[in-house]
Formats: sequence, structure tokens, C-alpha cells
Amino acid sequence: MTSTFPNISISTERLVLRPLDEDDVPALAEMMNDEQVAAWTDVPQPFTEDGARHRITQWAPAERAAGRGLDLAVTEFLTQRLVGIVQLTRTNWHIRSTELSYIIAPWARGEGYASEAALATAQWLLGDRKFERIELRTAADNTASQQVAQKIGCISEGVLRNACIAHVRTGDGTWTDVRTDFIVWSLLPEDLEGADEQLADTAGFTSYSDWN
Repeated sequence: MTSTFPNISISTERLVLRPLDEDDVPALAEMMNDEQVAAWTDVPQPFTEDGARHRITQWAPAERAAGRGLDLAVTEFLTQRLVGIVQLTRTNWHIRSTELSYIIAPWARGEGYASEAALATAQWLLGDRKFERIELRTAADNTASQQVAQKIGCISEGVLRNACIAHVRTGDGTWTDVRTDFIVWSLLPEDLEGADEQLADTAGFTSYSDWN
């Protein structure tokens, strides 16, 4: 039987992480069309609302059902506004390991939401779900993502040379691929001892039993 992630909602002092739903389509499409998202991820450009709807209603549920990963919307607790996503991929249930990545919307950057959402997810994975390893990969020049990894207590393990494809604008406004390095980070259960204790005390997990 394939292991899968449960339907889950994770709450922190400022955020609620929950399954994406169709109401998120416009905000997700707008977020994914941001220049920084286009530069550092493989999200198709332009990212249409049809693409957002497909991800929410078909791709993400299929990934979860197959045991490969999980997509979570990151929303503000007070406004319920979509401010980002957290994604788990390349999950190995035998060794209890998964890769974590995050995207924060341009309208929500500078608030510390990426580290808050990533740390809450890590605490849930390593604590409640008994995972033994979380891996992050950041492009060599993506300093913002590297700062998030450091802030939540990740340990840098080394460099995968020439293993990442980033994207830059050309003179005619289109995107072109450029090769760069990946920095590999890991987070183990014992690494969370130095994490934000206040967030650990206030984070809560609830079931989303009616999510498809």
C-alpha cells in the first residue's frame, strides 16, 4: 500500500497552511508569473489561470495520492490571503525523507513568511510524521532562499555542480536557461532544537478530512 501525506492544515501565529482550492486560482496564477518565481523555478511561463486550476484540481491531488509529495497553500491567518506555497517532493517513505521548497508571493515578501511556513512544515514532518530527513536545494545565487534555509536551522551539506537551471530575461523579453550550482541543505530532528521555540509552541495541526 502506498504511503501518502494526510489532509492537513498547519497553523502558526500568523499563518495557516492548507490544501490549495479553486478559490486560489487567480492569486496562484498571479504569484507564479512573478519575475523572481520565473527566474528560480521551473514554473511554466506565462502561468495561466488554466494552469493554476490544473495544478490545484489534478496535479497536486495526483502527487499526494501517489505518495510523491504535498502542496500546501500559505495564507494569512487574519486576512485569509494567499501569500505563498510550500511543496514537498521526491518523498521516500522507506527512509522517511522528503524535499521541501517554498515560494512567497511578491505582495508578501519581507515579512518572514517563508521561514515561518517552512519551519512549521518541518516541525510537523519531523515531529508528528516522524520523518528523519528534510532536504532543501537552493540555486547558488538565490541568497533569499539560502537565508530561509539557514534561519530554520538547516545544515549545508555541499554543492551539486552545474545541477540547477535558472532563467534570465533576454534582450527581446523572453526567458533563456542558464546553468548554475545547487546548494544542498538538510534538516534532521535534532536540528530543530535551536529553532524558533515560540513558533513550536503555537503551531497546531488539524485534519482536512473533506479535501480531495
